[in-house]
Amino acid sequence: MASADRPHRPFGAVAPRILMTRLRSLMAEGRSLDGRLAGVVELVARSFVADVCSIYLRLENGEFELVATEGLKPDAIKRTRLARNEGLVGLVSSEARPVNVQDAPHHPRFSYRPETGEDPYTSFLGVPILRFGRVIGVLAVQNVVGRIYDEEDIETLQTIAMVLAEVVTTESQSGSEELADVAVRANRPLEIFGRSLSEGLAMGPIHLHDPVVPPAKFFAQDIALEEQRLRTSLEQMRSHLDTIVVQHLSPLAGDTRDILETYRMLAHDPSWAGRLFDAVASGLSAEAAVDRARREHRARLQNATDSYLRERLHDLEDLDNRLLRLLAGHDHSFSNTSLDGAILVARRLGPADLLEYRNAGLKALILEDDSTQSHAVIVARALGLPLIGGVGRIMASVESGDEAIVDGDTGHIYIRPEADIVTLYRDRLAMRSQKLAEFAAIRDLKAITKDGEHVHLFMNAGLGLDVDNLDASGAEGIGLFRTEFQFLVSETLPTLKEQQDYYRNVVETAGDRPVLFRTLDLGGDKLLPSGHQPEENPALGWRSLRFALDKKGLFRRQLRALCRAAEGHTLSVMFPLVTKPDEFREAKALLEKELAFGRKHNHPAPDHIRVGAMIETPAFALSFDELEGEIDFLSVGTNDLHQYFFAADRDNRMLSDRYPIIDRAFLRFLQDVAARANRMGIPVSICGEAAGQPRMALIFALLGFRHLSMPASGVGPVKKTLRSVNLSETLVKFQAALDNKKSDINKDLLNLLKDYVEL
Repeated sequence: MASADRPHRPFGAVAPRILMTRLRSLMAEGRSLDGRLAGVVELVARSFVADVCSIYLRLENGEFELVATEGLKPDAIKRTRLARNEGLVGLVSSEARPVNVQDAPHHPRFSYRPETGEDPYTSFLGVPILRFGRVIGVLAVQNVVGRIYDEEDIETLQTIAMVLAEVVTTESQSGSEELADVAVRANRPLEIFGRSLSEGLAMGPIHLHDPVVPPAKFFAQDIALEEQRLRTSLEQMRSHLDTIVVQHLSPLAGDTRDILETYRMLAHDPSWAGRLFDAVASGLSAEAAVDRARREHRARLQNATDSYLRERLHDLEDLDNRLLRLLAGHDHSFSNTSLDGAILVARRLGPADLLEYRNAGLKALILEDDSTQSHAVIVARALGLPLIGGVGRIMASVESGDEAIVDGDTGHIYIRPEADIVTLYRDRLAMRSQKLAEFAAIRDLKAITKDGEHVHLFMNAGLGLDVDNLDASGAEGIGLFRTEFQFLVSETLPTLKEQQDYYRNVVETAGDRPVLFRTLDLGGDKLLPSGHQPEENPALGWRSLRFALDKKGLFRRQLRALCRAAEGHTLSVMFPLVTKPDEFREAKALLEKELAFGRKHNHPAPDHIRVGAMIETPAFALSFDELEGEIDFLSVGTNDLHQYFFAADRDNRMLSDRYPIIDRAFLRFLQDVAARANRMGIPVSICGEAAGQPRMALIFALLGFRHLSMPASGVGPVKKTLRSVNLSETLVKFQAALDNKKSDINKDLLNLLKDYVEL
């Protein structure tokens, strides 16, 4: 223990390395957890010339318990507890960053606990113990003499906290009784709720997308070797990113390169690399140095409110992960990863990452991100993978290898489930297989109701693997082909030939069945690899057709590719997010220019052209009849139309249940759309996830829609439901419920349709 008047000795260049060596030796000893924690506080107090060193761990109720100390009264161990935000320890936890105070007793957040005997101590330095961005404890030092600890002290204490996080978590996994009350205990069953983003059931072991650094790799055996490994991996990553930028010959000039350029600049940032090399010089392995930076970025991200800062922190975390994969000997992809039967858990996932996993045998996905229209969500649906999003801090609750059940129908996740839960879900999986067999039996039949009404069922697609499922789905064609995925999963914009080949493959695979190509729906939350800066309100911003009409070079290149790809076939093109009839006319005029250009230069051309538009804004829903004689078909995009109708962001969890799609005003609005389109003789379809739900599909049919487009997995259940209904008889009761303004429309429709739909 340091005396009160002993001067502080700042670390020299070699001191952190010596401390790491001693810490490594301490961790290798066969002590109990309490013994190791006691050894850590003693080592830190001696090395820092500190009068006190203490470790607090978070309990399940959010409180912090003193579990080890050198300098405070030993009787306070396991007795002193601080509320979630109490004292300077609570301040460290709430801000997830170091707190360095020269005169702690006079700090407004100071909390005095007489049982600890901390009266004489003035200065305080506390750092969070982080696990996947979550604060699971606090490591603190105190001194009698008031002073401010320097940056080297802070960084060294943070490194020790990182080691402690892994030690505590490892002990909790091994069932250590000493951690029976600590929240990081990871061997008990957990039931977690999230947001169902793709339906389905799955059981299997968890695989973490983010690289995990085991405690055994924290310390450097040979510092020179670790520095060389870090330098080599940095050079590989930078070279890869430089190549992307140099080869990126985008027709989108100027600010469209900014995001990728910023990302590349971060990779070349000397301060980021300098901190990594400094950590290695202190005795950490290359992996541990990067992992420490990653923990800091995640912790800052938890508290960042500025959108620009959050994007930069996401970029930095992604760079950390890329560097860790390179240090582990992996390349930039996951295509060679074997994860047969696994459930992938990630903070967030890009479409390219998920597509690289497509052949790995995944069964389901769990994401901390909860955007219903994120790229990963749409790709997961195309792959037929159950997906639950919005599972906050899931990365802090699970480990690779944990058994899990993902119920994509309800949003339930069971981690390390008990035997009775496993049995229940095995029975549900068996029942699901039986239903799939029933749907397969009617695959080649039409969705014709008992009274002879033919409701045409189409599937949504956006990837080549979607189209490969067309035959198995039983759909009559593709009612929505999302063309933007070819752009989003590539690090450079696809060439004219690449687009043409891609679309031709879709047309040829579909054969005589119709394919409705939706032109680029970019902008908003769908940014190109070198797209424009994120907007404050992307749903209402520069996106979809607005974006395309401003980027005519990009738009015309796509239209040219579509025209050539449809040689000898009918080309059906529809424009997304039309707001005014003039926008449709402008887009159609560009298509006609491309057709004229093709004829002039004898390029391949379609036999016939059909041009339509998506009804996704109330403005266009009320004005599309101005296009009579100019437009060939319409498609109602329920996702966007629903959120714009209610002025409620569909990804806002506080609003997602407030405005259900079964709302009298919204249903009557849709009924009016269908009636006006039918009077004009224009085919109008419903397109969206809701169309794939049997109950909603039946409601849409009762509203007057005879074309529905849905995920491939919904075709079988919807077809079975429609074939069991007498539509004209049901319509009378349905219309009465819709017209009864004083009734509960949701309850009335549940009762009306319960004989046809399994609820």
